[in-house]
Amino acid sequence: MTDDLTSLPPRPTILVVDDTPENLMLMQSLLRDHYKVKGANNGERALKIAMGEAPPDLILLDIMMPGMDGYEVCRQIKADPHAQHIPIIFLTAKAQAEDEAFGLSLGAVDYITKPISPPIVLARVRSQLALKASSDFLRDKNEYLEVEVVKRTREVSAIQDVTILAMASLAETRDSDTGNHIRRTQHYVRSLARKLSSHPKFKDYLTLATIAMLYKSAPLHDIGKVGIPDRILLKPGKLTPEEFEIMKTHTTLGRDAIAHAEKELGTEVAFLTMAKEIAYSHQEKWDGSGYPQGLAGDAIPISARLMAIADVYDALISRRVYKAAMPHAQAVEIIAMSKGRHFDPDMVDAFVDIQDHFNAIASTYQDSNQDLQQKADYAQIAGLPFE
Repeated sequence: MTDDLTSLPPRPTILVVDDTPENLMLMQSLLRDHYKVKGANNGERALKIAMGEAPPDLILLDIMMPGMDGYEVCRQIKADPHAQHIPIIFLTAKAQAEDEAFGLSLGAVDYITKPISPPIVLARVRSQLALKASSDFLRDKNEYLEVEVVKRTREVSAIQDVTILAMASLAETRDSDTGNHIRRTQHYVRSLARKLSSHPKFKDYLTLATIAMLYKSAPLHDIGKVGIPDRILLKPGKLTPEEFEIMKTHTTLGRDAIAHAEKELGTEVAFLTMAKEIAYSHQEKWDGSGYPQGLAGDAIPISARLMAIADVYDALISRRVYKAAMPHAQAVEIIAMSKGRHFDPDMVDAFVDIQDHFNAIASTYQDSNQDLQQKADYAQIAGLPFE
């Protein structure tokens, strides 16, 4: 049976660069039984081949050539991202130690002086090609792994985002809040965080990575409302003191649900840690009159302080079972009046500065009549009125 030549790997390509035709012919005759050989009789031609669509696997490069010498050819190849991995062996009559040292300093892998010894040239070429093959394999493997890591990271992130939104939407279907509340509050929090990222008080905390986690964590702020009975959650009127105490437990229920999920994972996850802060503490007030812990001032996590403004603003401008929607300007005025009492004063100042951003977000993600009808349908199923 004859060998299938099409299954053999392609022979490596050697580029020989020398301005003397006799030298090019000599190297062609020495190498052609083992390699595919290309020739260039000047530096410009050598660069065109080396940086072309089919670059050689190795270059044998003369130094003393008219016009562009071998040193400059080497320098330009090593400066090119696509060609710099091609090993270069200087093949020259310059035999001084300083010449060799200079050539190697430019990035050449070897230095052979003329007159050559054919066995030595073949051995060194073979050695460098083996090293290049190994290097190419590792580089290709690393590039593949990097692509796979990016791909898997994106997939995991997408799964996290979908899971979070599904959980938050589940809580929202039972809440009297309107349909796009979680989307609006996500964008409010991110917009306010970006504004505060240059503030001396917050710049160390509000990095790009932290802001991204805030945006991802924000939808879980009311996840604990899943555990609140419908008779309280959907009540159209004012809650009794006893009912309000039950409603307040949604903060603890939310934190505990996220903590339980984290425990099941067996590891802490950064955005879930932030989500616990937001769920547990977004009802705290700057003056200490909030719940569940009665925290005050800077003791309240920054993430929860941001969510407090986002949540209250959206509650004010949104139609609920117990009230009509409030105009944007009136909502801004109420939040501004609560500076230093309900909200962090610095955050209120930032909110007022970017109030137009909040208004634009509210307009972009405003609730449709279908959203409101879905809330009314759920309230009817639960046996509660919807105004």
